[in-house]
Amino acid sequence: MNIAMNWGQLIPELLKTRKVIAIEMQGHGHTPYSDRKLDLANMASDVECVMNYLKVDSADIVGYSMGGSVAYQLTIQSPKRVSKLVIISSTYKSSGWLPVVTNGFKGFKPELFDNSPMKAAYDAIAPDKTKWTKFIEQMLAFVATPFDMGDSNIAKITSPVLIISGDNDGLDKIELAKTYQLLGGGVSADMAPMPKSHLAIVPSQGHVSLMMQTKTILGYLDDFLK
Repeated sequence: MNIAMNWGQLIPELLKTRKVIAIEMQGHGHTPYSDRKLDLANMASDVECVMNYLKVDSADIVGYSMGGSVAYQLTIQSPKRVSKLVIISSTYKSSGWLPVVTNGFKGFKPELFDNSPMKAAYDAIAPDKTKWTKFIEQMLAFVATPFDMGDSNIAKITSPVLIISGDNDGLDKIELAKTYQLLGGGVSADMAPMPKSHLAIVPSQGHVSLMMQTKTILGYLDDFLK
């Protein structure tokens, strides 16, 4: 989900051992802008529609950042479609982020991004470049909207889950530890079986730099998905 950040490096490596379906979400990449509300339920349903169209009954789902929240939502909405779930630097609730992250977007204006690498990337492949400002407004509204998929729904996930986080990626690590416990992790594996879900904290990494650690991310993915 989201051909952004470093997927261009990761996908060719993943293709050596598996089939990869890379989805560009609403308004992202080659997917046209839409006035439809940008929310997690809609985007998760989009992923399921793509799976239906391609006749894919179930798949391993990997999501980074916003894509990770979409992946959680898809797993809750349609658990049978998700074989294994990989969540990279993401959460299922707003409070999973540090307050500095959730508060940081509140003062942002669309013009702040006008000369950014994001704008250059948008102009390079967007079907309609005139939708840029509307797209940014939509994204800012999305990140400003609180969400919480519910601890009880996370605890019901039966798919094995791999959580990958940078040690300083903006996620609240206390909340992340609670998430891992909800998924059956955080046990003493010398006295009990090793959980089927895993947690990886990558040292000295922020939200953006984490996805640039191609070798590290691939190592975790290959080990978990094999």
